[in-house]
Amino acid sequence: MKKQRIFQFISVMILLCGTLSAQGKPVQLALFNPIQLFSENTSITGLRLSLIYGKNTSVTGLDWGLVSHTTSGTSTGVQFGFLGINEANFIGWQDTGININHGSFEGLQLGLVNYAGSVNGVQIGFVNYAANMKKGLQIGLVNIIKQGGQFPFFPIVNWAL
Repeated sequence: MKKQRIFQFISVMILLCGTLSAQGKPVQLALFNPIQLFSENTSITGLRLSLIYGKNTSVTGLDWGLVSHTTSGTSTGVQFGFLGINEANFIGWQDTGININHGSFEGLQLGLVNYAGSVNGVQIGFVNYAANMKKGLQIGLVNIIKQGGQFPFFPIVNWAL
């Protein structure tokens, strides 16, 4: 029953999100780059499932995989997995073991380690790092805000108003 619901959810995401943009492909299935349906230079609008490692320019929608990697533009939506790497910007909910965003991040990051260039949102994890925090909150054992935060380093909680 649980597998059937997951299949139904994925099917609905493909149908609903797949028609959002003519620029991207609606579905990406990746074993590891370059063994994936579409090349890494393609943006995905809908669902990306990365069994081991998936790499694309951006993802809008559900990004689910062991290692998920985007290289440019702004990715929006939800990202689940073990490692999420975004070389550009991300807006939404990132829930992986290790979250790495080199650009700006807006939304919620949940993970053991959260790293972002610029943050406007919430980071919850054991280690949270923001090079620049505009507005937001960090909750964890180690919280570092290099620029814009209440404290450069503070355990348990740190913030920027």
